[in-house]
Amino acid sequence: MSMRVYVSRDAGAVAVGADEVALALEQAAAKHGVAVEIVRTGSRGMYWLEPLVEVATPQGRIAFGPVTAPDLPSLLDALARNTPHLLRLGATDEIPWLKRQTRLTFARCGVIDPRSLDDYSAHGGYKGLARALSLGSDAVLTEVTASGLRGRGGAGFPTGIKWKTVAQAKADRKFIVCNADEGDSGTFADRMIMEGDPFLVIEGMTIAGLTVGATKGYIYIRSEYPHAVEAMNAAIVAARRGGYLGDKIGGSKQTFDLEVRVGAGAYVCGEETSLLESLEGRRGIVRAKPPLPAHHGLFGKPTVINNVLSFAAIPFILSEGARAYADFGMGRSRGTMPIQLAGNIRYGGLFETAFGVTLGELVDDIGGGTFTGRPVRAVQVGGPLGAYFPRALFDTPFDYEAFAARDGLIGHGGIVVFDDSVDMRRQARFAMEFCAVESCGKCTPCRIGSTRGVETIEKIMRGERAQENIALVEDLCNTMKFGSLCALGGFTPYPVLSALKHFREDFAPIPTTLQAAE
Repeated sequence: MSMRVYVSRDAGAVAVGADEVALALEQAAAKHGVAVEIVRTGSRGMYWLEPLVEVATPQGRIAFGPVTAPDLPSLLDALARNTPHLLRLGATDEIPWLKRQTRLTFARCGVIDPRSLDDYSAHGGYKGLARALSLGSDAVLTEVTASGLRGRGGAGFPTGIKWKTVAQAKADRKFIVCNADEGDSGTFADRMIMEGDPFLVIEGMTIAGLTVGATKGYIYIRSEYPHAVEAMNAAIVAARRGGYLGDKIGGSKQTFDLEVRVGAGAYVCGEETSLLESLEGRRGIVRAKPPLPAHHGLFGKPTVINNVLSFAAIPFILSEGARAYADFGMGRSRGTMPIQLAGNIRYGGLFETAFGVTLGELVDDIGGGTFTGRPVRAVQVGGPLGAYFPRALFDTPFDYEAFAARDGLIGHGGIVVFDDSVDMRRQARFAMEFCAVESCGKCTPCRIGSTRGVETIEKIMRGERAQENIALVEDLCNTMKFGSLCALGGFTPYPVLSALKHFREDFAPIPTTLQAAE
């Protein structure tokens, strides 16, 4: 008996024992006299089922999970005898949570061997680059613009406009920079794609480079992502060896190469100009704009800076056409969004779907409510700088404009769920403290405003002149929102003001005498 078995090497799976499962599988197979080929993939994104083990059969892959090392002997025995097993989930592609997704960007993640260029190519890889080479720069810009793709890093700026600006800039050198400094709480999509489908990011960046006239690109990855760093470096070596990086890319006369740079753990380096400062070897502090990086970016040259997911969406757009991508979504939010469900949630993981699904569907239906079983009280969307939404706003469609209309932002697509035990005063304080700790210190509203914000919220928590101090916090937020140089100070008011607006009772409790009277 021989079999091919797939076990994730994704950091999230490894954290719950995937490496131990792979080793135990190898040992159990040897003991049972079974020839087994173990393929280490990325994750399918269903983290509550990790470590997930998939077995190749003539009918497709069959999933088992979550699997622990002691489960392997009985699992192999069940496979050998073709008998049921308690951990059997059925055909992987038929698992309801996975089947209801629209996977464009993450179609290969968890499916292929992320170290194999041949596997990537066999699953449609580099079709987008081949078409880009045949179309030429102007036509590629038209395709990217027509797709409606907007930056997936949080700002939502139209990708086609950014690329066109750099393409039209006159300079002796241009650069492509991938912002992989994924620091928002509850987000892991960048890490997942870099670990599970790294050639996709390389292909997207290569298309960008050839389109705007850049010959060098950098992938800036946070130091907390060692697995992603390893995966990207291995893929770059393989792509270079396969003729997809360096000179004469894909048999053309074009040149483009990539290099990984590792950040030192500063959240503010997720802001594009701070990232550029860090890449240039300086302390990561915000640059005043203008000039924009598209005109004066890395080493003073025109630079395209996009998020991992933005570059990862490009190969599909080029291989299948702009219309195929734009057909998904709603309004000005086109395509799909890899949404990350985290926090106090039953089914945590990555769910890729077209824009337009409501927040309530994501939390209650897809996410299954809270892990604790208690009622959902608040949901923070968009990372530590995102607004807190109460259940009354769960009808909000997941869409850039819909969230902005309700003083929120979708950011990088992270959703963190809290049950009814949460203290929203503490969450507001955390937002200010986070800003104070992570501030680069360049501008006064962010550096001083956040520190004063922590102090003032602490006074509210102690019951000191609550109403006056609430007014002071609101004034601080106004100053930070309109006076900060970048989004760190400018967006910190979102969680604070939303907590004050939707959960006011936590900040100004009803006096004991009134409670007794009621």
